[in-house]
Amino acid sequence: MESTSLVSFSLILCFTILLFGSTGVEARRRSSISSLITENLYNSIFLHKDDNACPARNFYTYNSFIQAASCFPKFGNTGDVATRKREIAAFLAQISQETTGGWATAPDGPFAWGLCFKEEINPQSNYCDATNTRWPCFPGKSYHGRGPIQLSWNYNYGPAGRAVGFDGLRNPEIVANNSVIAYKTSLWFWMTVQTPKPSCHDVMVGKYVPTAADLAANRTAGFGLVTNIINGGLECGIPNDARVNNRIGFFQRYAQFFNVTTGPNLDCANQRPFS
Repeated sequence: MESTSLVSFSLILCFTILLFGSTGVEARRRSSISSLITENLYNSIFLHKDDNACPARNFYTYNSFIQAASCFPKFGNTGDVATRKREIAAFLAQISQETTGGWATAPDGPFAWGLCFKEEINPQSNYCDATNTRWPCFPGKSYHGRGPIQLSWNYNYGPAGRAVGFDGLRNPEIVANNSVIAYKTSLWFWMTVQTPKPSCHDVMVGKYVPTAADLAANRTAGFGLVTNIINGGLECGIPNDARVNNRIGFFQRYAQFFNVTTGPNLDCANQRPFS
């Protein structure tokens, strides 16, 4: 499993390199995922991300994605080529649903509108869990969804900031203002085990080992389990949930771009959420 300490060590190495003037081109050269997802492919996947209709236009650049990914060397680099491509496709599908601007009759279809938003519109609260004393909320700050994965809650902003290199509790706004940091927080979430949840990475590369509780909850390996990790409390255990179906739709489209299969267990309708 990719432990928090290993993720943090990789980020420290990344920061050391970036400190001495690494450019997006140099980051792309270091990260071999650029051989699996070129800039042309990235732009074909996110066909409308820079449309005038999208509030995040010109924010989620290819260079920012590749630079952020270079700080997580196991992302898209674990297993055979098909496994590596499938993980990248799964990650891009999940962040697409989190940031989608698509609709049923949208030009080029509903699954061509990922990365349209960079923060939650009209959040219902400030997403402060006041009972969490390890990552206490800072007065006047809102921890609503921001970035590709829509990082939410103080207990995610705090550790994400510590790992990535910013004060997540005092400066959560940077996730919507700096595209490299935005991508880093999303990849941090993807790569990090948050017990009892496995990491999304481990699930997609075949390293997930279910516990007795996982087996009892029918949390089987596959894209559906990744959805459970990200938003299971709201979307899983529900037959034919539209949000889950959208995630699957994005994944199926992207898997075609990468010329890989999606694998089994795409939904989480029969899984119990993590408690």
